[in-house]
Amino acid sequence: MTLKPLADRVLIEPAPAETKTVGGIIIPDTAKEKPLKGTVIAVGTGTKDEAMILAPGNQVLYGKYAGTEVDLEGKKLLIMRQSDVLGILE
Repeated sequence: MTLKPLADRVLIEPAPAETKTVGGIIIPDTAKEKPLKGTVIAVGTGTKDEAMILAPGNQVLYGKYAGTEVDLEGKKLLIMRQSDVLGILE
């Protein structure tokens, strides 16, 4: 199954959360920081007022609380508006 975003929305696969240990203590998944970067998987067609700048494969930064989490075939993905993306990593 595939998901095609509509209008000015983008589908992003978040980068995996970093695993940290503090003095031999492993931090559980629930306490890990939400990643703030990811890879664009799919983009919508844009709107008449806003052209799509992002393209599949772009590495992007986004806000901590941006987007809606969706579960697609066991993968956790984010769908958000292009305007919620802060920048493209080059």
